[in-house]
Amino acid sequence: MAVIVVGGGIGGLFAANALHQRGIDVAVYEQAATLSEVGAGVQLTPNSVRQLQRLGLGDAVDRAGAVDSERSQYFRHDGSPIAPITTTDSRGWNAVMGMHRADLIEMLAANLPGGVVQTGRRCVGFEQDERAARVTFADGTTSEADVVIAADGLHSRLQHHVVKPSIPLYSGSVAYRGLVSRRRIAWWPPDEIQLWMGPSRHFLTYPVRAGEMINWVAFIPADESLAESWSAPGDPAVLRREFAGWDERVAQLIAHLEVVYGWGLYDREPLARWTNGRLTLLGDAAHPMLPHVGQGANQAMEDGMALATVLSAAPGRSPAALAAYERMRRERTSEVQRRARQTGRAYDSNYDDLAARDADIAASRDFRFWVYDYDVLHDAEQVAAAL
Repeated sequence: MAVIVVGGGIGGLFAANALHQRGIDVAVYEQAATLSEVGAGVQLTPNSVRQLQRLGLGDAVDRAGAVDSERSQYFRHDGSPIAPITTTDSRGWNAVMGMHRADLIEMLAANLPGGVVQTGRRCVGFEQDERAARVTFADGTTSEADVVIAADGLHSRLQHHVVKPSIPLYSGSVAYRGLVSRRRIAWWPPDEIQLWMGPSRHFLTYPVRAGEMINWVAFIPADESLAESWSAPGDPAVLRREFAGWDERVAQLIAHLEVVYGWGLYDREPLARWTNGRLTLLGDAAHPMLPHVGQGANQAMEDGMALATVLSAAPGRSPAALAAYERMRRERTSEVQRRARQTGRAYDSNYDDLAARDADIAASRDFRFWVYDYDVLHDAEQVAAAL
């Protein structure tokens, strides 16, 4: 079996690793000239850390990540504590880890044989027949395989070959983000997620790179003038104004900011379908979600493990395997999408009664256990056995 992955982000590279591990010939085509990520963090949660360990990347994740302790905390905007942030599954193991996105991209790419990942290859077309699927690139070349996986993000170029795309939905908020070295704020805890919530906005921090850097994200209301982007420049003065009067810790971190990036927050309604014959969608191309439960990359990695497992069990029956993958994954990812929206509204304190908000935040640990306890490989193996 041969598989083409379009998109060299976290989801696409993880899927390529899982496919390669199962002896499937895989090629990754990325439109950018180099594999890179701008400076930002990603939270790895137990449901995906298990899968990274299965790829043999457990030690690399431990070295590059920063384990978040049970001292992680939700706060009101004035610094009053609300509740602990759940950082483990219900059995108390596999803590949440902060990871620099560039570090995760690098380790996933390095774990693949040379030549698997090709950059500067922008996919512009797709076609298929009973025998194979083919993609066309902007330079006029083509590539053929048994299966094509579209892991090319919210604005997927291949999505319309599967389903009429739903319109990206703007959340009403923009997020500014960046990194601060702990050398500049040595008093900041190196192993805690901290999240402050206030009227219409919230502020999140967590460590990356073994606690040497603090990743921060500030969510504020705005009109839709800031385009969906991971690299639109921002102004630290805006953050100082937006979070004036908040907990002094927030003010002190903002005072150390130099480089600020912003992006508008979008998701989509769940798609009617993910697969069409030999083509399937993965990650944000299938189920873009708001970042408020930290599951975008983690759900993409679950997708990749599920897809590799069912495909390897059905040589010669790729369309049936892709349809089984979709049936297995759609309900779970749709629920995570829904809860991400709901959680964002709670974080932004859109309640008449803050005590009720605080109770909902404390109760969110049950949802996190549901997310973190899940082992996609177990379900995927059952689906594969039934093919």
